[in-house]
Amino acid sequence: MPAGTRTILTLFAAAALLAARARQLGVPFDGTPGPMNAITDVAGLEVGHTTLISGDGHQAVRTGVTAVWPRGKQSSTPVFGGWFSLNGNGEMTGTTWLEESGLLDGPVLITNTHSVGVVRDSYIKWRLAWSRKAGLNIEDEWSLPVVAETWDGFLNDINGFHVQDRDVFAAVEAAKGGPVAEGNVGGGTGMVCYGFKGGIGTSSRKAGPYTVGVLVQCNCGRRAQLRIAGVPVGQEITGNEPYALNFRHSGEDYGSIIIVVATDAPLLPHQMKRLARRASLGLARTGSSSGNGSGDIFIAFSTANPDAGRTSGLATLSMLPNDEMNKLFEATAQATEEAIVNAMVGAETMTGFEGHTVIALPHDRLQELLKKYNRLAP
Repeated sequence: MPAGTRTILTLFAAAALLAARARQLGVPFDGTPGPMNAITDVAGLEVGHTTLISGDGHQAVRTGVTAVWPRGKQSSTPVFGGWFSLNGNGEMTGTTWLEESGLLDGPVLITNTHSVGVVRDSYIKWRLAWSRKAGLNIEDEWSLPVVAETWDGFLNDINGFHVQDRDVFAAVEAAKGGPVAEGNVGGGTGMVCYGFKGGIGTSSRKAGPYTVGVLVQCNCGRRAQLRIAGVPVGQEITGNEPYALNFRHSGEDYGSIIIVVATDAPLLPHQMKRLARRASLGLARTGSSSGNGSGDIFIAFSTANPDAGRTSGLATLSMLPNDEMNKLFEATAQATEEAIVNAMVGAETMTGFEGHTVIALPHDRLQELLKKYNRLAP
C-alpha cells in the first residue's frame, strides 16, 4: 500500500490482502482449520481494522487499530474470559477486572504502544454515543476496555500520536464476520516479526464439535530464531535485517506479540486462562523464547454461555469438563503457530520512519527451503 494514503480496511478489503496465506505456499500445518481458517470461524465474532499509512521520513505514519468483537458490535452481552502474560514488557488494559470478574465486556482492541490511552478513551466515547443512539441510558455505568499494544516505532512515527478518535470509531464500526485481512493492516501495520515484516495474522482449528480461532498482532523475535514447520528459515535467509548495528535494540529479542484466542466451547473463566496459556506453545513453535524486552500477552474468551453476564438471579451455565479440554489445548497451539506465519506471509515490504525498511518474508525462498528440508506440502 503506497505512502500518502489514510485508509480504513474492513474484512472485505482488497483481494491482494486476502490472497497470500501460508498453506497456499505449501507450508504444512497440523490440525483441521475451519472454513475460513480465521478467528471469525467462531460464529458471531467480528473483526475490523483501521489502517493508517501516510508521509515519509520523520513524519511516516505506519500504524492503526484492530478491533475483535466476541459477539459482534451489536451485542452488549459479556463473555467469559481469561488472560495470561508470558512476558510482561507490554500492556493490556482492563485485565485487572477481567481477572477479578472473569468477564470480558466489549471488544479487544489492539494498536501501537503509545496509542493505548487514546484508543481506550475513544472506545468509551464510541460506546456512550452508540448507547444513546440505541436509546440506552448508561450514564451511571463505567467501562474498563481491553486495549493491547505492540511497538511499531521502527517504521512508524510513534511519538506523533497519529491514532485519533475517528480511527477507533472506524475500526469498531467496520468489524464484520468473514475473511480477515492480514499483514500490514490495522494495529499490525508497522510491526516487525522475526526480522521480517509482521502484522496481523489469523487461523482456526476444529476441536471435536467446537472451534478455536486465533488472531495475532506479531512484532516479536529475532531473525535467527524463526522456524516455520520446523525449518530454520531465519538462519537460512540472512541479510536485510531491520535493526541495524547502530540501532539501540540490535541483537536483542525486542518486540511483542498480542494473541487473541476465541472459542465456542462452553468454558468458565478459569478454563479460559488455561486456554490462553496454551498460546505460548504455538508461539514457541515459531522460535520465540519470549525475551526480556518482549511483551507477550494473551487473552482468551468463549462465546458460549449467553447468561455469562447476568446481573441478578441464577445464571444457567454449561461447562466442558477439564478432562475434555485436550483437543482445545492442541487446537490453540496449532492455530497460534499458523496465525503467526500467516501474518508474515501476508505482509509486504514496507519503508517508513526515517527511511527504515523491513522486507517481507520472500515466498519463493520459503518454498525452496521447505522443499530442501522435505517439508513442502503437495
